[in-house]
Amino acid sequence: MESKSAARRATLIWLIVSQLLALASLFFWLFAAGISVMAFDSGATPEAWAFVIAVWSYPIWPIIFTIAAWMAYARKKDRLAGVLTTLTFLPVLILILTIVFSSFYYTFFSPFKLESTGLL
Repeated sequence: MESKSAARRATLIWLIVSQLLALASLFFWLFAAGISVMAFDSGATPEAWAFVIAVWSYPIWPIIFTIAAWMAYARKKDRLAGVLTTLTFLPVLILILTIVFSSFYYTFFSPFKLESTGLL
């Protein structure tokens, strides 16, 4: 019985910490949301609308998973609660991976970089 209580306490701590981090990500989102409207500087294109809608809809993701995680925790489904609260970081992880891979591609495979160095 003691191990279940310790595991439940660990899940509770992870729920609180992860959701504080998700809350902190919303402060950065406020800045991104504010400047996202600059996508319309060259006109109202479908790409601009898609970008702005994607940026502005970000808070929906953590809110949905936060509610679902606390509901799972209340129903004593601790593992599910831990997974659901971890999924709040999925959009941020995808963004970081996109930046890393695009930087890697540009650094090593970009034809523009090869042209500027005189290798092509």
